[in-house]
Amino acid sequence: MNDKKRSKSERTIRTVALFGIMAALALALSWLEAQIPPFFALPGMKLGLTNLVVLLTLYRMGSPAAMAINLVRILLSSLLFGGFMALMYSLAGGMLSTTVMILLKRFGKFRPLTVSIAGGISHNIGQIAVAMIVMNTAAIGWYLCVLWLSGLVTGALIGLLGGQLIRKLPERLFPDHPPE
Repeated sequence: MNDKKRSKSERTIRTVALFGIMAALALALSWLEAQIPPFFALPGMKLGLTNLVVLLTLYRMGSPAAMAINLVRILLSSLLFGGFMALMYSLAGGMLSTTVMILLKRFGKFRPLTVSIAGGISHNIGQIAVAMIVMNTAAIGWYLCVLWLSGLVTGALIGLLGGQLIRKLPERLFPDHPPE
């Protein structure tokens, strides 16, 4: 095999391995978060630990990778820890959140902190939208006020931690994935 083919083959193997590591980390954080009792006994309030992996992936591997890893995590965690309803809520929240984060990052004017906060808030919007459809009522829309506050706080915490990871993790860990 010539050097050019070997180099492309090695890059492909590294990319697949990195995707696997990031998806496994997101899945492990999803499981860990499921073990934490709900805050203040209010349904829907979570830390959003998996958003840490999505944020890191977005900034170090790019938008398609962030979307793919979050999708894989949602599908696997719903199969392992949830069910069909969990899948519906997670897909709506997770895909909307990731889309918003991708769009804000593309503007180039927002730091990971802001991107993460917007992701946390938009995740809650997606989940409430599904709840409105499933329950066939807009009456639960008021609950967004509670969830927006939690999305703001947890999004900020995840954004601060994620920003530190983005800055501190050596770029050589993501050699074939220059930031967009």
